[in-house]
Amino acid sequence: MAMKKLLATGLIATASLCFSNTAMSADYVIDTKGAHASIQFRVKHLGYSWLVGRFNKFEGQFSYDADAPEKTTIEVKIDPASIDSNHAERDKHLRGDDFLDVRKYRASKFVGTGLEVMSDGKMVLTGDFTLHGHTNPIQLQVSEIGEGQDPWGGYRHGFTAFTVINTSDYGFKSILSPVSRQIELFLNIEGVRQ
Repeated sequence: MAMKKLLATGLIATASLCFSNTAMSADYVIDTKGAHASIQFRVKHLGYSWLVGRFNKFEGQFSYDADAPEKTTIEVKIDPASIDSNHAERDKHLRGDDFLDVRKYRASKFVGTGLEVMSDGKMVLTGDFTLHGHTNPIQLQVSEIGEGQDPWGGYRHGFTAFTVINTSDYGFKSILSPVSRQIELFLNIEGVRQ
């Protein structure tokens, strides 16, 4: 009887340990090497169409625990010189001192400061965004895409995020037109658990 009791206690303890491990915070590296993540933007062109582009070079990591989302941490570093709007001459202009001034401001980054889960299950991520030498607090609307094992023996977790920034907050010398003062940013983040 004592042996059965001891065995049962051991099984319960083992199960509890396994459960607590799955509930703990996990650290992820954003999968940019496999191109399973992206940072895209769009801005109105004269009010007649959308100018769409992306940043081809960025890296980052995040830590996430579904049981304690408020403890989430994330940092993403972006190379502004990697801007790509599918038009070489326009990209050259965007890299110049009228806009990103990439010779002077070689890095941009986002550092998360808090995550709140809303009643509809979506999340609001707050943090500090640095661009063109200016840092401002921003909020991103975040949705969880999914998580699970991948075919290569790893474990992945994906999110999408959206925010709007004002060019006036980041000291740009020029804008395309008054309707171009706002830039929409879209992040698709797939992380590989470490």
